[in-house]
Amino acid sequence: MSAADDARRFLRSHRIGVLATHSRTLPGHPFGSVVPYACDAHARPVVLISALAEHTRSLEQDPRASIVVHDMTVADTAAARLTVTGEAVRCDDAGAIARYLRFFPDAERLLALADFAFWRLVPRRALFVRGFGRIEWVEGDALLAPTSDIAAIEAGAVDHMNEDHADAIAACCASRGMAAGPEARIAGIDEAGFDVRTAADLLRFEFDSPASDAVALRHALAAATRRAREA
Repeated sequence: MSAADDARRFLRSHRIGVLATHSRTLPGHPFGSVVPYACDAHARPVVLISALAEHTRSLEQDPRASIVVHDMTVADTAAARLTVTGEAVRCDDAGAIARYLRFFPDAERLLALADFAFWRLVPRRALFVRGFGRIEWVEGDALLAPTSDIAAIEAGAVDHMNEDHADAIAACCASRGMAAGPEARIAGIDEAGFDVRTAADLLRFEFDSPASDAVALRHALAAATRRAREA
């Protein structure tokens, strides 16, 4: 697997990052804070931030930004981390927004406040540290997920799995040592895997190989379910 593929997989498997912008309040200083994010169909990070936030004011002045994602399960320099740099743009993509809200349904109440907006980071380059001394640059275009038919059918596939295959979702959760309550639902499906939202966490499951269309996706989901049940 290439560095770009590994970096994309790492980005998709996490949900929290540090968004860094050029501070408008303190010119010349970087400003960072923790934000939840969800990747769109092409693995570009999407965040929801308030118009009153320092980030929003800074991005409106200078769209250059970065998101840093860190493996919090390792507490030393061997921990993997990824810094995605690029330009932040307002996001009004209905598919990306719906996807974000499936990952973070509580964000609906923020939208009701009317001063929150979605922003998407368009990658220019990323620095991927896989571990101590294992450092590679990844170009923005290479970090993006390849175009496939999955994005167009994702919403329907998610609904189908949640409505008709709760047993498969429960098996996937059990394979990670988690009990699937009624809250456990698939939040997103892409060409490389799918994400399950439980009451306590968001779990990422990777396919054995990428799925490019509906037929391949059906086989990939079935294989993932068999693998979970065997585990």
